[in-house]
Amino acid sequence: MWRRGRPTKASDDVEIITLRELLSALDTAVVELVEAPAGDDVVLESVALVDGTDLAAEIESQSPLPDLLMHVGVGKAEAVRWFDRVAQRPPGQRPRAVMSKTAVDARALQAAARRARVALVAVHPRARWDHVFPLVQRMLDRSRRRQAGLGDHELLATDTDLFGLAQIVAQNSGGMVSIEDAQSRVLAYSSSDESADELRMLSILGREGPRDYLRVLQKWGVFDRLRKSDEVIDVPAHPKLGTKRRLVVSIREATEGASVSRLLGTIWVQQGDTPLVPDSADVLRGASAIAARIISRTLNAPSTEALLIHRLFGARGGGVDVPSVASALNLPVTGPAAVVGFAAAATETAGGGLTGLGSMLRLHASSFSRDSVATIIGDRAYVLLPRYTSANTVAAWTRQLVDQFETKRSIVLRVAIAVPVTDLGHVAGARTEVDRVLDGTAATFPEGRVTTLAESRTAVLLGEILDLVEQHPELHDPRLDALFEYDTTHASNLSESAESYLAHYGDVRSAAAAVQVHPNTLRYRIRRVEEIVGVDLQYASDRLLLELQLILRRRRRREKPAT
Repeated sequence: MWRRGRPTKASDDVEIITLRELLSALDTAVVELVEAPAGDDVVLESVALVDGTDLAAEIESQSPLPDLLMHVGVGKAEAVRWFDRVAQRPPGQRPRAVMSKTAVDARALQAAARRARVALVAVHPRARWDHVFPLVQRMLDRSRRRQAGLGDHELLATDTDLFGLAQIVAQNSGGMVSIEDAQSRVLAYSSSDESADELRMLSILGREGPRDYLRVLQKWGVFDRLRKSDEVIDVPAHPKLGTKRRLVVSIREATEGASVSRLLGTIWVQQGDTPLVPDSADVLRGASAIAARIISRTLNAPSTEALLIHRLFGARGGGVDVPSVASALNLPVTGPAAVVGFAAAATETAGGGLTGLGSMLRLHASSFSRDSVATIIGDRAYVLLPRYTSANTVAAWTRQLVDQFETKRSIVLRVAIAVPVTDLGHVAGARTEVDRVLDGTAATFPEGRVTTLAESRTAVLLGEILDLVEQHPELHDPRLDALFEYDTTHASNLSESAESYLAHYGDVRSAAAAVQVHPNTLRYRIRRVEEIVGVDLQYASDRLLLELQLILRRRRRREKPAT
């Protein structure tokens, strides 16, 4: 996802992130600086993933590029051509660094980076982009928080950064540290040395540890003890599997009144060539408490950028300062844009809806449009696509994404698109529009899985009219009570016959076939309906009123909980 913030001067009295600091945090096991024409102290504030299909469109744009670009699946020759075109741009419109998995032993690529005056960083071939990208985002977000004045720098400096905490634990324990979340995804780690074992190397590359070792940990009861207690666990070395001794402690969020605290993650310390210091267990216990505050704060309070995005989409109340948001997120204030809303199908709601899919949606959106902004509000996800080329292109991308989520992840989505959105001030209104569509088309699923208000206006407006009638009891026609009471008392189905008659526009033969009776029988039933309700279905107004009331009755019966 493209994220570009306000340029920060080195003289500003704020925390900034330089390329040197970023690479130090990511560790030489993951990244290696191979070219730095302007030095490694350049400031980084924004990052984006870009694949081969985005390179050409990116160059055509006249807007400045993000400070750091990650070339995903870009070949050497293609990257060389791209660097040569970047070199033709004004310095202020070039990126400051590029990460690539093809940068090692690629002299032509390194030379092209030198000509463009752009730092080139080699990424380990086995590192996962979906692991490296969030790590970089977290570090840049920390910088943006401090630039925005969130928190006292001196008081919270070591309490707001998991990477800094990992380094402190490493220094005080004499080992190499990894901090993971509750799903065993690495959040931060300290620097490694030559004594790091394969398990550590795989974990910081975003890879799963050897299955044999995971089975050993399971057999030793390590995972069970981590789930149930906050004790520091001593995990012995396993020479046969090539793993070294480790200490591990759980990270828990203490919840007042709860019998069991929530597991937020773990801190692992691998012993190197020298023994861990004697009080390493105490160091880990203290680090666990600090990490719990950091992770809890991250889970419970969105980032500065997330708050801006929520306000842009009309969430969290209040208005939005469009120029400020546009500057902070580097979005165009005006111009054609699209807002896409995603809702899990009703069958998915019980399974958690869109939970956990936010990052994947952001990655897909960023691949499609470099300026995209994505967020999750409540149980729905929203994507803003500025500068889209055509509404058909947006719809085609969305349908492809829906198909991918269903075939590869077994997640069924409904999608509504609002186009065009003339400027950022109308994004909140566009979100309201897609919500109307998602609300109004839920009953017609799976038809129209990807739609717009224009395409589904009948279903949306009819649904909203029915909502309005349902909310006002005085708009309910009491004459229908007699019809429903007659059906109940006589075990008849006059109301069903009336619905069929109206649905077939008064065509008696078609309506009779639908309810499987003789046309004369249907004619008799319709006369009885007219007598009981007191309407004349020869009149359009009577037909319209009766049909609306019958639809409303059917909806209430469908939504009534089973007893």
